[in-house]
Amino acid sequence: MQRLILKRLGLMVVMLLGLAVITFTVANIAPGDPARLAAGPDASPDMVEKIRVERGFDRALPVRFGLYLGQLAQGDLGTSVYTGRPVAQDIAVFLPATIELVLFSILIAVVLGVPFGVLAAVWQNRLPDHAIRFLSVSGVALPMFWLGLMLQWYLSLELGLFPLGGRLGIFDDVPTTITGMISIDALLVGDPATAGTALMHMVLPATALSFPALAAIIRVNRAEMLEVLGRDYVVNARAQGIGPFRIIAIYALKNAILPTLAMIGLRFGWMLGGTVLVESVFDFPGIGLYAAKAAISSDFEPIMAVTLILGAAFMLTNLLIDLMYALLDPRVRNQI
Repeated sequence: MQRLILKRLGLMVVMLLGLAVITFTVANIAPGDPARLAAGPDASPDMVEKIRVERGFDRALPVRFGLYLGQLAQGDLGTSVYTGRPVAQDIAVFLPATIELVLFSILIAVVLGVPFGVLAAVWQNRLPDHAIRFLSVSGVALPMFWLGLMLQWYLSLELGLFPLGGRLGIFDDVPTTITGMISIDALLVGDPATAGTALMHMVLPATALSFPALAAIIRVNRAEMLEVLGRDYVVNARAQGIGPFRIIAIYALKNAILPTLAMIGLRFGWMLGGTVLVESVFDFPGIGLYAAKAAISSDFEPIMAVTLILGAAFMLTNLLIDLMYALLDPRVRNQI
């Protein structure tokens, strides 16, 4: 197990280095003068040149990349032209909001996806199966931003059941920051009302974000359950008179859940990188909306930092899934 962890961590370093090369190259060959963007539209040529020298924009690209790696090694992600603050400080504010939204979204996808997949397999080719398969196909076909707009229109504007966007209401006070996730922080300081408000604000964006993951989990879990239900040991258990609930919950689902677990991990990583559209539609102040505003402003240092952080999060998620595989399946442990 230790060998697996060390090997994967070493591979992560190499992949992050490659990602840094790609993002740095794209940011520096993109149209526009970064010194002019940093100085502002009203800056004089002398001020622009001064900023160019201070930030090293006048140096060769390989030298600048070396300086950039040195900054990364020290935890310096640069300064945002859009906010005027260090990028690391901005990410510390916006990243917890995205993590909170993604956790809520994956919870919805798992709580609904696994039972729906089991139900579709048990009722194969009957009405529940057809309805659930239609839901899973819709999750692939419907764009998240369109679904978000429809949820806003109907559930918020027409029925008034949920807030239109944001993390809290205009007159709500943000609880003391502990984790940066408002619902959790509110519970930690003993403020369930604010926690409920934060959860209500997350229902619509989390639903839109979870829909593709829900569809994928249903499809994978249904396929694995169908395969397991046809194996000899399940047929033998039925022949011995074991109840259907025990067969499904203990014999079948236990063996079918491993591939579903891998899909859950992959979808969690994709959600972290796919929040831009959902956060933009719902004006949810997370890292996706932060990156979108930085891109509109041609502010490349936040974009590079967000790309690296999301890449690292995706790789760590895959590593955790592999470790869970090894813990749950002895065959995987024996191959390490």
